[in-house]
Amino acid sequence: MPLTDHGPVRKQQFHDRLGILHHRHLHRKLKERFPAAFNTRWTHRHWLHASLFATLGALLATIVPGFSAQLEPASQASATLPLVLPPLTVRAPGDAPGNYWEVLQVERGQTLGQLFEQMGVPAATMHRILENPANRDALLRLRPGAELAFRMDPQGEAHGFRFDRSPTQRVELDLQGEQLREKVLERATTTRLAVTSAEIDHSLYAAGRKAGLSPSAIAVMTDDIFKFDIDFKDVQPGDRFSAVVEETWREGERIGTGRILAATFTTGKKTYTGFRFERNGKAEYFTADGRPLKKSFIRMPIPYARLSSKFGARRHPVLGSMRMHKGVDYAAGTGTPIMAAGDAKVQFVGTQRGYGNVVILDHGKGHTTLYAHMSRFGKVRKGQSVGQGTVIGYVGSTGLATGPHLHYEFRVNGVHRNPLSVTMPPPEPLKGADLAAFKAATAPTLARMESMEQLMFAHADTARAKKNKGG
Repeated sequence: MPLTDHGPVRKQQFHDRLGILHHRHLHRKLKERFPAAFNTRWTHRHWLHASLFATLGALLATIVPGFSAQLEPASQASATLPLVLPPLTVRAPGDAPGNYWEVLQVERGQTLGQLFEQMGVPAATMHRILENPANRDALLRLRPGAELAFRMDPQGEAHGFRFDRSPTQRVELDLQGEQLREKVLERATTTRLAVTSAEIDHSLYAAGRKAGLSPSAIAVMTDDIFKFDIDFKDVQPGDRFSAVVEETWREGERIGTGRILAATFTTGKKTYTGFRFERNGKAEYFTADGRPLKKSFIRMPIPYARLSSKFGARRHPVLGSMRMHKGVDYAAGTGTPIMAAGDAKVQFVGTQRGYGNVVILDHGKGHTTLYAHMSRFGKVRKGQSVGQGTVIGYVGSTGLATGPHLHYEFRVNGVHRNPLSVTMPPPEPLKGADLAAFKAATAPTLARMESMEQLMFAHADTARAKKNKGG
């Protein structure tokens, strides 16, 4: 019988019935798809949210062809809906009937104490947990988005606590009794290689974060790979970079990025390339033809310091007599870190007349450097090997000095040379078997980066050309 023959009241009853049937159908589908969720203590509000998500998913699957096939953990553009769900409560497998895990997500500005107070757990219990140094290190540096879970009984009392101590370890603590009983669950992770590319719009950091790089990975690009070839203060919008980076995945979720295996950076119409390769057990970055990107020596052991006295004859500022100044002076505040100019062995740590606290480094092949007037030494000792950039001491004014500064000397076979103009020895390139292994390893990596750049930047270049032509 036509619906219009029954008037507006019957119409409403008919639509209400359809709504009930749809809700029951959706409830059955959800139970088939997520059986574990039906062992949880979900409220009516939980089900309303779940119904909303399922309905949105069904609409997207209907409207957007191939939508379900795109739900893969790949580096693709994505959008999120700002829908806030209440804390999830999950039944603890094998736990007593009625017990469940209530999962909380750390929000910006929240403290561990606030979370424990929210769950009704005494502060004394929290302090007992933090007595374990491993727990303390993990829990006192929680970031927004981190998950903590409390095992609750039917009366709402917390009997257990769960958190991730590391990307591979989940810790469960039994809070009942005087002694905390701990169970460590190993969580399997996998490492995948990903290629990411980006064009700088406002800043390198913002572009790197948008491309999925961690702050530490961005620092590797600027401080390790391209430090000697690119002045990143001069980077401009339109400059580009690509990187092959290791990603750590756990249970279908990317939880972090690791080492950068290769990177390119294009600025000023010139492209620089760096590849990670281990030589003699030490990781370095090399050009495509096997030459180290890192220079043998850095010119300034203190970054951004002011040159206060040059190399050569001068009147001594304390003694007043004309003397040969056998190094250069860099003025800086007391306590400013001083870096090793190159890879070396520590030849001397101690006090010398006039120089105060001194460190001398032996870089091999007749090259040594001296650092004087330190306020204190770094964690170095005689005979120790140090890498370029290692902090060996701190600026001071010990010895004959009118103010805090670093006196820096560069010697070649015992002869003092001007650190600002001396020709630095080139680093050793890869040779023989090392070079062959390097070439074999880097060829496919370079091809992957070039393919990614062509795909990523072709559209941007086309759009830019059309805009310029139209303008």
